[in-house]
Amino acid sequence: MISLKSALAKPFAKYIYKKIQKWANNPVETQEKVFQDLISKATSTEFGKDHDFVSINNHQDFIKRVPVKDYEALKTYVDKVVAGEMDILWKGKPIYFAKTSGTTSGSKYIPITKESMPNHVEAARNAILLYINETGKSKFVDGKMIFLQGSPILKEQNGIQLGRLSGIVAHYVPNYLQKNRLPSWETNCIEDWETKVDAIVEETLPENMTIISGIPSWVQMYFEKIQLKTEKKVGDIFKNFNLFIFGGVNYEPYRAKFESLIGRKVDSIELYPASEGFFAFQDKQNDKGMLLQLNSGIFYEFIKADDFFTENPKRITIKDVEVGVNYVMIISTNAGLWAYNIGDTVEFTSTKPYKLIVSGRIKHFISAFGEHVIGKEVEQAMQEAIIDSDVRVSEFTVAPQINPKEGLPYHEWFIEFENEPEDMFALAKKIDESLQKQNSYYFDLIKGKVLQPLKITQVKKGGFQDYMKSIGKLGGQNKLPRLSNDRKIVEGFPK
Repeated sequence: MISLKSALAKPFAKYIYKKIQKWANNPVETQEKVFQDLISKATSTEFGKDHDFVSINNHQDFIKRVPVKDYEALKTYVDKVVAGEMDILWKGKPIYFAKTSGTTSGSKYIPITKESMPNHVEAARNAILLYINETGKSKFVDGKMIFLQGSPILKEQNGIQLGRLSGIVAHYVPNYLQKNRLPSWETNCIEDWETKVDAIVEETLPENMTIISGIPSWVQMYFEKIQLKTEKKVGDIFKNFNLFIFGGVNYEPYRAKFESLIGRKVDSIELYPASEGFFAFQDKQNDKGMLLQLNSGIFYEFIKADDFFTENPKRITIKDVEVGVNYVMIISTNAGLWAYNIGDTVEFTSTKPYKLIVSGRIKHFISAFGEHVIGKEVEQAMQEAIIDSDVRVSEFTVAPQINPKEGLPYHEWFIEFENEPEDMFALAKKIDESLQKQNSYYFDLIKGKVLQPLKITQVKKGGFQDYMKSIGKLGGQNKLPRLSNDRKIVEGFPK
């Protein structure tokens, strides 16, 4: 028998689909309206006054007055907002700060305003509704849904609530889903990740789970614990589980492992959320491209990744993007971020409508498990580990090991030593401790036993040079990336 909730989901899904089609079919006009709205509302802010918003009429005016900024360049303004000052980046004060791991300045405080908050919630909801509209499947809304996320406990600082984005969003689950939602509030508040996952396993095992959502590495740990406890496939335990929703990292390296743990294929929806905004979601099952959210208080600009580090690279709007080109995505938002570089690179798969995939980061990084480790952090970790020793390193690079022969995944450090350490394990421990200290995401993954501490693989003397020579990049300006998000490089050179 079909429940009322399941029956109502279909017409609601159709209504939302039609609403989305309106702006998706008028992309340039939609973005122009967002742009004009953002500029007019921020004219009287400190940032708006400093950048002469009153005389900005079009995108070219904006380019002249507002250079592309990263968090460091915006930090003087953010610091004032954090201190409780009004009308700095956006009118009034934000209602939240999403605290994230920073690159050079420790933690980053990303503002979320009363205007920007609904977009985070509605985009996630709409992703599910468009799935219902496309597939006709709505029965799952009667089952239990789990969203693996950070603690919803928030701290207050100068009248602004502070926490991780996933914890903030937990406060906005609509009433009609509250009874369906797991884990319980108490379990969600458990800080220790391993304890939390154990509690989630206990809570969910007897339930009719239909949707499971989270970063793949976290969900994999949950599935493995279920299998260990029951000695059954996840799909045999949760017979009506047919939809996996994920974001944050590339799912493809995990897909085969997931299908093995579940015991069958399930539908999946990819989301592209960030503390800075909810940018896109997959709207068609047979299309990996994600629909860019053009009507969500975010104005998008794009710079070709190949040109990004040149002087005055060209900034374009969606009307000039091309399919298959790697772009750095720049955003201006109703949370008060202006010409802001979030560091991601994207590639459009379609321009009718505008759909994209996340292609990586503009700087090399590792985020196979959601850790966002960057070059500066691995450089510093190595430096700190060998500073008071006789160890000398010729070259090194880091890659994720997602599917080890045994044990948990880890970061594998390929190191060519000029002068080897007496105790390789002790060196690895020092490097790992430094990395945990610098990067809160990596610390959480180690502490939560999603990753094991890093391992060192010794590269023979001259191994890196041999590799560069083999790919025709020996000497000159050619440099081996310090780290990468896959194993393409490290599989190519001799150990």
